[in-house]
Parts: sequence; structure tokens; C-alpha cells
Amino acid sequence: MDSPKWCKTSSFLLLCGIFVIFPVLIHSQDASEGTRKILSRRPPQYPEIARRMKISGNVKLEAIVAPNGSVKSVEVKGGHPLLAQTAQDAIREWKWEPTSHETHEIIEVKFDNSH
Repeated sequence: MDSPKWCKTSSFLLLCGIFVIFPVLIHSQDASEGTRKILSRRPPQYPEIARRMKISGNVKLEAIVAPNGSVKSVEVKGGHPLLAQTAQDAIREWKWEPTSHETHEIIEVKFDNSH
């Protein structure tokens, strides 16, 4: 049986409110790296809608990095949906040092809207 429309709307608004009212506040836009050395990285673009809504926070991602250092895939593990896509797009362009095997790198991208 489907939920009433008001229930779905209320749930959506509650979820949005949690992300807007309780953002994780941080002081700089940065990214932590896993165990493999990063040779080049492109910083993510702060989404204009997130900036206008004063949304800050962290996005946690897992990148599968090929032996040659290129990114095979990136999966979002957590973070605000308005920040996740831009973080994912930036990580896809990063390059790691070559190794003999594929690695899984956990990355946390921090977005700060205090400027």
C-alpha cells in the first residue's frame, strides 16, 4: 500500500531540513587521501545551489584506482547529495602513482561555505 502524499512530502522536507540545518562545519575545502600517493588532483567546484543554500560538509568517496594510476570508478559513501556529484566528478580526474595492482582509495572531500 502506498504512503499518503503528505507523508512522503513531510519525510522529504524533514530529510532536507536535516542537511540544511545541521551541516558539518569545516574551515577549508580539502581532500584527504588514502595510502597511495596522489600525483595530480583537480579540486571540486562548489555547486552554486549549495553555496546559495549555505550547505557545507564532507563527502566520503571510494575510488578504485588501476595499476597505471587512473581512476576506474568512484562511489559516493556519504555526504550531502548537492555536494556529492561535484566531488565524484573531480576525483575521476585525479591521477595516482603507478603500482603493480589495483587499489581502493578512501577520500574525504571537505566543502566550506563560510566565505
